[in-house]
Amino acid sequence: MMTNCLALMGNMSWLGWLMPLAVLSLLGLGIAALLKYLFISSSSTPRHGADS
Repeated sequence: MMTNCLALMGNMSWLGWLMPLAVLSLLGLGIAALLKYLFISSSSTPRHGADS
C-alpha cells in the first residue's frame, strides 16, 4: 500500500507531494483552532452588559 502511494506521488511530480502536505497542515490548523476556541473561550471570565 505504501509503495503504491509513493509511486503515485512520484508520478505526479511536485503536486503529488504538495497536496498531502497541504491537507495535513490544514487539518492540523483546523484542529488547533478548534481546541483554542473550546479551551480559551471556556476559561475566560464571562462578560456582562453590552460586551457579552
